[in-house]
Amino acid sequence: MRVLITGAAGMLGNELVSAFSDHEVTGLAHRDLDVSERDAVLDAVSTIRPELILHAAAWTAVDACESDPDRAFAINSLGPQYIAEAAEKCSARVVTYSTDYVFDGALSRPYSEMDSPSPQSVYGESKLRGEEAFNDEAVIMRVSWVSGFHGANMVKTILRIAEENPVLRFVDDQIGYPTFAADAAAMTRLLVDQERSGLYHVTNQGEVSWFGFVREVLIAAGLDPERVEPITTASLTPPRPAKRPANSRLENAALKRDGIELLPDFRESLSVLVARLLGE
Repeated sequence: MRVLITGAAGMLGNELVSAFSDHEVTGLAHRDLDVSERDAVLDAVSTIRPELILHAAAWTAVDACESDPDRAFAINSLGPQYIAEAAEKCSARVVTYSTDYVFDGALSRPYSEMDSPSPQSVYGESKLRGEEAFNDEAVIMRVSWVSGFHGANMVKTILRIAEENPVLRFVDDQIGYPTFAADAAAMTRLLVDQERSGLYHVTNQGEVSWFGFVREVLIAAGLDPERVEPITTASLTPPRPAKRPANSRLENAALKRDGIELLPDFRESLSVLVARLLGE
C-alpha cells in the first residue's frame, strides 16, 4: 500500500513511519510540504497517489497559536481541508489527529466522542475546524498530553529541568490521560488494518495531574519524586496566553464500543520512553 505521512519529522510522524514501514511509505516533513499551501498539497498527493494519508502535520505550540491565529488556522484548519480535497481526488483513505483542546474542560467526567466540543483557545478552535474538513470515511483520532522519543515534549522537558533544579513546581489542577506517540502510532495501524472509520479518543490509561505526571517521570528516571511541588494554574507567573482545559480526560468510548483493546497504562509506556531517552 502506498502511504503518505505528513509531519513525518515530528513526534508522532516519526512513529507512524516506523509503524507502516512494511508498506511503501513517503514521509514528508514541513520542509518538504507546507500543508497550508493548497497547490503544494494537491501536487504532492497527485504525484504520490497514496492509498492512505496519515495527516500528522500540525502546529501544536498552544501559546504561540494564541498570538498568531492566522498561522494556526492556515496550518490546522486549511491544511486539513487541502488534504481532504487531495485525498478525494485520488480516493485515498485518511487518518488525521486532533486534541483534547477542542473541549472546554468544564465537565466533571471524561469527555466521550459524543460530547459537543467547545474550544477555549485558538489552538483548540483551529484543530476543531480541521476535524470538520473530513467526511465520515476518515479516521479522526483525538489524543492528549502527547509525549515521545522524537521532538520536544513534556517528558524531555521534565528530565532537563530535573537536571538543572532541585525543586520542580507543576500544576495540580489540570488532569488528563497522557498519550504516548509510539502507542498512538500502533493504534493507527490497528484502525487502518481493521478498516475503521469515524471519531476515536485514543489515550493511554490512567488519570493524572501534571504534578502527578512529573512525579511519575522522576520515579521512572530513578529520581526523588518528593522534589516536585504542586501549584495552581492561577499562580503561574507569567500566566499562559492560552487557556488550558482543567479536565483533559478523553474517554475511549468508541474503542470500547468496537471491542478494540485499549492502550496500556501510561506508567508502563512512560517507563519504556524514559529508559529509551536515558539510553538504558
